[in-house]
Amino acid sequence: MNDQDILARIKQLVDDEHTLRAKATAGEIEPATERRQLAQLEVMLDQAWDLLRQRRARFGSTESPDDTTLRSAREVEGYLQ
Repeated sequence: MNDQDILARIKQLVDDEHTLRAKATAGEIEPATERRQLAQLEVMLDQAWDLLRQRRARFGSTESPDDTTLRSAREVEGYLQ
């Protein structure tokens, strides 16, 4: 997966988030379902952004950006800000 693939995935996840919020506003889904699905989308977005940051950090170094891997949700969500 290259940077453009990751950015396309991020865009798709953001679009999914907007669609979900629109459905919730229109009353098409229950609030509990919205919260659960939003939480899942947020984790997937965090993982995608993390993968992109890993790749960019390796660019220009001795490590290949292609050797990056998707980190687990637990690891990505456990980062301290």
